[in-house]
Amino acid sequence: MFKKIILSFILSSIYTFAFDYNLKPVKVTNDVWCFLGKLDMPTKENGGFMSNSCYIKADKSYVLIDTGANFQFAKQAYEAMSKIEKLPVSLVINSHSHDDHWLGNNFYKETFNAKILGPSLINKDYNENSNTRMHQVLSKDDFKGTKIIPVDEIVNETKTLKIGNKEITIIPVGTKAHTSEDLFIFMPNEKVLFSGDVVMNGRVTSNRDGSVIGTLKALDMIKAKDWDYLVAGHGLDTSKTAINDTVEYFSLLKQRVLEAIENETMGTEITKVVTMDEFKDKPLYGELNNKNVYDAFRELEFYEGD
Repeated sequence: MFKKIILSFILSSIYTFAFDYNLKPVKVTNDVWCFLGKLDMPTKENGGFMSNSCYIKADKSYVLIDTGANFQFAKQAYEAMSKIEKLPVSLVINSHSHDDHWLGNNFYKETFNAKILGPSLINKDYNENSNTRMHQVLSKDDFKGTKIIPVDEIVNETKTLKIGNKEITIIPVGTKAHTSEDLFIFMPNEKVLFSGDVVMNGRVTSNRDGSVIGTLKALDMIKAKDWDYLVAGHGLDTSKTAINDTVEYFSLLKQRVLEAIENETMGTEITKVVTMDEFKDKPLYGELNNKNVYDAFRELEFYEGD
C-alpha cells in the first residue's frame, strides 16, 4: 500500500510540475513547420501558448522564429520537431520584445548554444530579475528552467543571412507599429514571410504598445513583398489571406476614429461611437477592442496626415 501511495505521488508530481503542451507541428512548406498558438490570452490553462513559434530546416540545422512562453514550451517543441528530423538549432530570431515570443530562448542557448538575434528592447527592458507578464500568469512550476537571457545580436537594419541552404532576410519596420521595434523575416526563395505581431488573424489584435499609423505602414511594407505564405504572430491562417483581418481592422479603425474626431466625439465617448462590430464575434474582442479604440483616439486626436 505504501509503495502504491509513493508511486501515485510521483506520477501526480510529474503531471503537476510538467505542463503538457501536446504540441503538433503544422507544415507550412517543405522546410517550414510552425506551432500555432491558441486564439486566447495567456492563461494557466493554456500554459501561455498563444503565439506562433516556427522552425525552418536549413539543411543541417534549424532556424527558429520566436521561441514561445517558457523553457518547457521550447523543450517540448524541439522534442516534437525531433520526431520529424533531429537537427541542432543554430539560430533564433525574435520578432519583437513581447515576452510570449522569446521566453523559450534559454532552452536553445543552453542546449545548442544557438545565436539569438532580435530587437534591442529585449535587452533594454528585461534582465534576469524581471517579472514579466508570463511570470504573473503562469505558476512557478510552469516556469521551471526558464531564464531571461540577452539577445546576442541586435538587428536594427535589414540583414540577409545564408544559413545552410536557406537565404533569410530580417527587416526592421523602422517605425512604431505593434511595438517600437518590430522585425519581420522573409525567405524570398520559398516566398514565406513571418510577420511577428504586426499581423494577427482569427482574433482581435492587441495594439497596447503600438500605433495605428505605423501598423498600416508596416502592412504596406509586407504587402510589397512577394510571398505566398505568411505566418502571423498569432493566428492559424498562413495563406494569401493571412493578412486580411489586420488590414481591415486597422484601416477601419483609423477611418472611423478620424470620422468620430471630425464629429467632435470626446475621448470619454469614443468606444460607444466606434464599436468595430464586424469583429465582435472574433476571440478577444471583449478584452481588447475598447482599449484599441481608445488608444487610436489618443494617437489620432491631433493627426494631420492623409
